[in-house]
Parts: sequence; structure tokens; C-alpha cells
Amino acid sequence: MQNQEEYSEQLYTEDELLLQVKAAIAAGGMPEVSIAPGYGRLLTMLVTLSRSANLLEIGALGGYSGICLCRGLAQEGRLTSLELKADYAELAQSHLEQAGFGDRVEYRIGPALDSLKLLEAQGHRYDFFFIDADKENYPNYLEYAIRLATPGAIIAGDNIFLRGRTLNTEKNGPAVQAMRRFNEMIAGDPRLTSTLLPAYDGLALAMVK
Repeated sequence: MQNQEEYSEQLYTEDELLLQVKAAIAAGGMPEVSIAPGYGRLLTMLVTLSRSANLLEIGALGGYSGICLCRGLAQEGRLTSLELKADYAELAQSHLEQAGFGDRVEYRIGPALDSLKLLEAQGHRYDFFFIDADKENYPNYLEYAIRLATPGAIIAGDNIFLRGRTLNTEKNGPAVQAMRRFNEMIAGDPRLTSTLLPAYDGLALAMVK
């Protein structure tokens, strides 16, 4: 019997460019943890609907989510992408160029918390945030996102269920504990209006008041 995600994905023609991105990620021995196709489409829709012009992505990997985000941008919009590893950012940049967005994205290499601290000091503000990086820092990334947000900005966080570990009371490693805290923060922070989407590996969505 099909599950809901399989049924959903069968309704859509697979995206050739995004399939190439996933193949390049696999060929390069990188973690195959790009956002699920259904949530990639959702990112494009949300950027379009919110008319976001300045996007901040925490975790570039091979550029899959970056392409999805940029597809929703108006002509003058830009994406800033934070990536720990220079080779990952280089691959992502090549894929964004292939997608026609090479001049719309800026990569900042190094620990994301260092980049976020600098962006805050420089006075940058963003309309849309996508968090998909090291899970132990999700609570810190959320706090920075709220501080760097324009009013009404959207925050999306991927993999909130950690393939079931978040829900398993016998799992209590650092990443699991951090994700539980992140989910609790998203749900309870008075500065946010939020919801959690349970499909795939879970996606947290919030709007900054």
C-alpha cells in the first residue's frame, strides 16, 4: 500500500534539474539529505506568496533547496546561503548557475553561527529563512532568525522529526534534544505564529509577528 508521500509525488513530473542535483550530491559522496520534493515545491510557493525579496538559507549542501527558494523570488530578490564546507558551497553555486540564479545568490563559508553574528552586526534583515543544517544548533539558528527577521518574515525548519528519533522517548542524544527544544520554541514563542507539518521528515513553519 502506498504511503501519502509516495502518492503525492506520483502526481508530479520529476524535476530534471533537481534530479541532476541529487545525482551530483550522491556522486560526490555528500549526505543525501536534500529537502523532500514536496517541501521543495512548498518553499517555492511560500517565497512567491510572501513576496520575499531577501532570503537566508542555513545549510546549502548541493543547492537543491537554494534552487527551490530562488524559483519563488521576484526579479530583484536575492539569496544568502550559509555553508560550513567550501566544496559543498562550490557545488551548490554551480547548480544555482545552471538554474539561472548564479547572480542572485551569495555564499558565506564557515560555521553558520559566526556568519549569523556578522550578518546581525552588519544590520542585515531577511524576509524568509530556511534552516537545514546541523541539528544541534537549530535552537540557536531559530533565535538568530527571529532577530534578523523583518516583520512578517517566514521561518522554515526541515527534518524536525529526525526520522522518528524526535518522537522516540528512548532516544536522547544531543541532536534529538536540540530538535525537541527547537520544536517547543517554534510552538511556544510569543513572537511567532507557527505550525508543524508532519509529512516526509517534518517541516516547521513560523511567521514572525
